Amino acid sequence: MTTPEEGPAVQATPRALELIARLTARHGPLVFLQSGGCCDGSSPLCTRRGELLIGPHDRLLGRIGDAEFYVDPDLYQRWGQPRFVIDAIADSGDTFSLEGLESMRFVLAVPGEP
Repeated sequence: MTTPEEGPAVQATPRALELIARLTARHGPLVFLQSGGCCDGSSPLCTRRGELLIGPHDRLLGRIGDAEFYVDPDLYQRWGQPRFVIDAIADSGDTFSLEGLESMRFVLAVPGEP
């Protein structure tokens, strides 16, 4: 985690928070996982709480909206313990994540990166 001077390790844009609230109203409590695996690559995966297996070493970075946000520990170290900003964009691409049902996609940015 970060110190108060650095701010939270994970934040969300107003657009992402609105989508999280909409998904929570429709599907119930949510959880995010930023994994280092295949498929959606660097897109955070959003599912109903309890549907996604959170590993014993996955690192809880914080909450965005009412949803916990976890990151794969190896990815977190490999990326140099980044701080994340989660946004939502219109995208009809394939995704296992809940926002795909609304033709949206959660994306991440590391503050200070182009």
